[in-house]
Amino acid sequence: MKCKLVNGTKENLKATVEKLGIRGKMDLKPVIDTVQQVIDNIRENGDKALLGYTEKFDGVKMEASQIRVTDEEIAAAKASIDPELMGVMERAAANIRAFHEKQKEEGFMTDVYSGAQVGVRVRPISIAGVYVPGGTAPLPSTVLMDVIPASVAGVGRIVFATPPRKDGTIAPVILAAASIAGATEIYKMGGSQAIAAMAYGTETVPRVDKICGPGNIYVNTAKRLVYGQVDIDMFAGPSEILIIADKTANPEFVAADMLSQAEHDKMASAIVLTDSQELAEKVLEAVDRRSELAERKDQLSKSLEDYCAIIVCDSLDTAVGFSEEIAPEHLEICVEDPEEFSKKINNCGAMFLGNFTPEPLGDYFAGPNHTLPTSGTARFFSPLNTGDFYKKMSVINYNRESLEQVYKDVAAFADSEGLTCHAAAVRARFE
Repeated sequence: MKCKLVNGTKENLKATVEKLGIRGKMDLKPVIDTVQQVIDNIRENGDKALLGYTEKFDGVKMEASQIRVTDEEIAAAKASIDPELMGVMERAAANIRAFHEKQKEEGFMTDVYSGAQVGVRVRPISIAGVYVPGGTAPLPSTVLMDVIPASVAGVGRIVFATPPRKDGTIAPVILAAASIAGATEIYKMGGSQAIAAMAYGTETVPRVDKICGPGNIYVNTAKRLVYGQVDIDMFAGPSEILIIADKTANPEFVAADMLSQAEHDKMASAIVLTDSQELAEKVLEAVDRRSELAERKDQLSKSLEDYCAIIVCDSLDTAVGFSEEIAPEHLEICVEDPEEFSKKINNCGAMFLGNFTPEPLGDYFAGPNHTLPTSGTARFFSPLNTGDFYKKMSVINYNRESLEQVYKDVAAFADSEGLTCHAAAVRARFE
């Protein structure tokens, strides 16, 4: 399981990034065709199509009455969870909730002219959909991260979806996390069919206003295809970590943090940028040694071979240039003065400062959201946040006196665009 050690300069910055292959990892055309068929089938056939895909892809045969999880199932799941783990999830949820409470927004009204006001009213969306994948490793942390911001924003209905296990149940830890976080209803459905069901509704599943949450290439493609019918959080790809480290960094910490992301997925990427050849070699040795002891060797071996690298830069300024070009999901800054150094960074999903702020702290417990932009989209996307579950309405309130001061300007502007009825609409008040 070999990670690459390469040299990086300002001149070969873009070429090196492209050579690493961390962008455009898959031809989406066949995936798009497949997912579009699923969406069309769900739109036309509702529950029947949803149940068919659940049997086909998840190996579970259900009736329509079994799609929605019952209160009894939730209660049984919570009762089966180790009390210590419940306590951990509740403490993590408290941190996440407290952080997202700080992001709550209020509207405003401001006076203009004589008695006129303009402003914004902020309202939560009515119904949000949250998707969390199933698979071999349940992700209760993601349940908390994606449901709590919607709850804090005041969303009235939070529809939670996750694939059933082979026995037709959902992992108890997932149900417990959804309950702690504030999901109002839970559905046993996965894949692109779950996204389509939430986007268009079925006889059992309500149509939502926004869908958020991670998933595989089919889930993320479905989110892209239903965008416009509903809002979505972001276009997500495989997980990424980038670590900028100088000679003061601990190579064992750096190696451990690289592997923490590489174990996510065979297409996950973990990159170190350093100006120290000595550190680079020590990190490389530690990665090789630690990866041999890891449990998820299949994921690690492909990730390390294809999408991971330790890049020795000619300076830390060059490292910043690489980081800004990559715009990573997670950025760790392990240098002598990480807080001062962080002022140079504009593009990343989440920033972790210093040797004792490992990325998993953000994944599970610190409070900021771990649903983050990937694949370079941190240049223009932000982490999932409370504001994602608001909509904003402009408010304009003029009286006769305030309109009289400006109506000639409005009419003149309308006339200049050839929209004479617009002009007439304001002049009519004073004729």
